[in-house]
Amino acid sequence: MNQNGVHRAKLWQIAGFALNNTATNLYLFFMNFISYYLVGFVGVGVVLASTIIMNMRIWDGVTDPFIGYVVDKTDSKFGKNRPFMLIGNIILAVFSFLIVHVTHIAPAKSRLLVFIVLYMIYIIGYTFQCVVTKSAQTCLTNDPKQRPMFTIFDGIYNTILFAAIPVLVFQNLIPKYGKFTEAFFHEFWLITAVVSGIFTIIAIIAISGKDRTEFFGLGKPTKIRLRDYWEVLSKNRAIQMLVVSASTDKLALSTQTNAVVVIMVYSIVCGNTAAGGQVAAYTAIPTALMLFFGVGYIARYLGQRKAMLFGSIGGLVTCILSIASFYIFDPTTLRFPGEGFTGWNTFTIVFLVLFLLMKGFTGVSGNIVIPMTADCADYEVYRSGKYVPGLMGTLFSFVDKLISSLSTTIVGLCCAAIGFKDALPTVDTPMSPAIKTVAMFCMYGLLIIGLVCNLIAMKFYPLTKEKMESIQAEIAEIKKKAESASV
Repeated sequence: MNQNGVHRAKLWQIAGFALNNTATNLYLFFMNFISYYLVGFVGVGVVLASTIIMNMRIWDGVTDPFIGYVVDKTDSKFGKNRPFMLIGNIILAVFSFLIVHVTHIAPAKSRLLVFIVLYMIYIIGYTFQCVVTKSAQTCLTNDPKQRPMFTIFDGIYNTILFAAIPVLVFQNLIPKYGKFTEAFFHEFWLITAVVSGIFTIIAIIAISGKDRTEFFGLGKPTKIRLRDYWEVLSKNRAIQMLVVSASTDKLALSTQTNAVVVIMVYSIVCGNTAAGGQVAAYTAIPTALMLFFGVGYIARYLGQRKAMLFGSIGGLVTCILSIASFYIFDPTTLRFPGEGFTGWNTFTIVFLVLFLLMKGFTGVSGNIVIPMTADCADYEVYRSGKYVPGLMGTLFSFVDKLISSLSTTIVGLCCAAIGFKDALPTVDTPMSPAIKTVAMFCMYGLLIIGLVCNLIAMKFYPLTKEKMESIQAEIAEIKKKAESASV
């Protein structure tokens, strides 16, 4: 730590710790297919399945503030964050296994109850590990230029993940098993659990050198009360605006990556199931390069707020153009090199370019949120003297999850509105104008709304690059005075 109170992390520490978010995102992808398990194995209707998933996300949000409170109270010999990473990942592995291996063999009348209980415990583990992704940002580094580096690594990992999972599911597992069978869920779970476990171990090692009291806020324990939650929510304008921005984006992106939406867009509207994986594979590296520029240059040198604006404006334009392309050109001509490929055509090229730009821009606006949460936590130290990263991260997640929990319900209600009340659209469902409308709304329409909310929220977000530099200097001065007084 230098004389100005700025402490930096080694590059490998930032790169390694970013895998903690990837570890939980693996389970997020896995659970995107849980609606098919509920409908096919538990025997519930489409709308009920969607409502159950929504309520589980609400439960996820409700647990956040309490777990954040525990994190803020924790300062063990193993650190503040590492115990929650390890325990959380173990719970995720065990209870996701039980959900897809045990629920359907329970007595028919109790299957739904078994599923709900197992899912509720699974979510506690998910929250344990997720809260650390945000809370540990403050102790990892407080250098305004270095903090966005987490977003670069996190964005690259997520880009690879977004490319790999569709390839795994739509070009490997679905062709292998034909449909969503027990064997499909078992193999998908096994891959998820093993890879997530490895990533979690790497992340624990990476944060171990910085998960110490000297890097926590003012460098000393902070007394936290439950009523502090209300004070933060009511007076910290930065976290208020970040919640508005990120939660609406999360709702849109959760809907966009929903398995039903992916099937409607690629299998039904485009008539090419394999494209769901091919598109991600073709755009992974260019998207990562866009993210590297957007965060590596704009966020580091112009500030994280400007990076959010850059991503939001670009994403808004490309989403509107993408919808137009589905009606101007013929989406059934979407084809990539491989079986049945007869050469590049107009729609494929236009779609690929716009998809790449959309993912690049929204990758910047979506991934920059995590280090921005750390800025909000530092702002709270500056504003009130309280170091509450767990509170800040889970307070953010609480509202975020309550809103994003609506994604599965939105998809279910949209499908029910066009006649799919007892079964979800599948790869064999014939194309119709109604399905195309729903697919476009879920793929792009909600995201347009979320990006507009970003622009409005950032107008009132107070933490510019210059403001964060002054905040870090002020915190350093407070530390110096406290150290002088104790001598």
